[in-house]
Amino acid sequence: MEKPGNNFRDRIGTMNDEGKRAWVYPKKPDGRFYKYRTRLTWFLLIFLIASPFIHINGNQFMMFNVLGREFYIFGQPFWPQDFYLGVMAMIIGVLFVTLFTSAFGRIFCGWICPQTIFMEMVFRKIEYGIEGDRGAQMRLDKQEWNSEKIRKKGLKWFLFFLISFGIANVFLAYLVGSKRLLQYVTEGPLENLSTFIALLIFTGVFYFIFSWFREQVCTIACPYGRLQGVLLDKKSVVVAYDHKRGERTQGRSKFKKNEDRAALGKGDCIDCLQCVNVCPTGIDIRNGTQLECINCTACIDACDIIMEKVDLPKGLIGFYSEENIEKEEKVRFNPRMKGFAAILFVLVGILSGMLFIRTDVEATVLRLPGQLYETQDDNVISNVYTFKLINKTMSTFDDVHFELLSHDGKIESVTHDKILVPEKGLAEGTLFIKIPKALLKDEKNSVEIGIYNGEKLLETTNTNFMGPRSFR
Repeated sequence: MEKPGNNFRDRIGTMNDEGKRAWVYPKKPDGRFYKYRTRLTWFLLIFLIASPFIHINGNQFMMFNVLGREFYIFGQPFWPQDFYLGVMAMIIGVLFVTLFTSAFGRIFCGWICPQTIFMEMVFRKIEYGIEGDRGAQMRLDKQEWNSEKIRKKGLKWFLFFLISFGIANVFLAYLVGSKRLLQYVTEGPLENLSTFIALLIFTGVFYFIFSWFREQVCTIACPYGRLQGVLLDKKSVVVAYDHKRGERTQGRSKFKKNEDRAALGKGDCIDCLQCVNVCPTGIDIRNGTQLECINCTACIDACDIIMEKVDLPKGLIGFYSEENIEKEEKVRFNPRMKGFAAILFVLVGILSGMLFIRTDVEATVLRLPGQLYETQDDNVISNVYTFKLINKTMSTFDDVHFELLSHDGKIESVTHDKILVPEKGLAEGTLFIKIPKALLKDEKNSVEIGIYNGEKLLETTNTNFMGPRSFR
């Protein structure tokens, strides 16, 4: 027969005995970790909102225009030709999530995830300001629809809609660019009806998530919680309850003044339920690590405040691994964590190097298919090529020409000597490479070509130069 209170293993924390949604009313958090999270939230929100409206050298600071195939990261333009960098960044991201989670649990969800930041630090604070703390919210939801309830609920929902509309506009600025967004605002919704309808749809999605779906995103929709179930082990440092100290031999019990709990074998947990009441996903951290836990540290702050009031040591709930609790040791940066950090450091270094050597112009020079070499006067061998130059910058290159770097020969463009490559554009054409026969060493020769704008070297590329068979 199942013990009472052990049925948390059979369902998520936001479901009641009838299988219906159990609405979560988290108590307003407070404490040192909450202050740290608030400061981090302000930084992340300012970064998120301001990024699409900041421009560096004419480039938007952050933009991900998938349809227009324009990407700007920290003011640097990236194009489909830079796809390999995106692949490398995705590999680092997957490894970071895997390695970081196996070492430190789901802390990303509680501190950096946009869903948590908006829900707990924006919408939830508005709810506290209008409806009050946990008890006041519960009473308000149970009472009849009178003028007070209509006023409070109506004001809250209206503000939720406005903020959801603002979030949708910010995300639109990331997708199409802030300049185009401001143009849409100036022209009005009727001139851009399809865009405005899409904007309202996204507003509705955000409003639904933050006003009703809420923590269900973390417990049902997001696979991260289930992912940590196969990544965590006894060495993983997560938000955990020190059950050895909290239970001891006699278990939990209510607090009594002037009682020597240690001598009686009672644990330091006084069963005040503050860690449960403050949890935004409705779980009891004392039951151990659960998929709903987002490591937001609200329970740590709540427990520390109670421990301080009853004159017991803080840290009953904290960042621990199962191994730390069992051995009663402090958390240390163990060799496993150092190894993970080293792997990530190397990968980030590789990506940084790839970004450093990335050029402003991508050049492709290929021999014209089906064309053989041509022998000209003075024993000069000529090959014909097509070229494509892609300008990744916001500057126009109006004095582009080719020079042969590996051989004493010359390059002639079919159209004109100086080529114009527009900003964020490309130039295509045909050129001839001519090399004296005496300088060729084989039938197939590798030649290096320099692409210059005036006297500035933009890029180098290599191609094959065909010569007579007799040179093999």
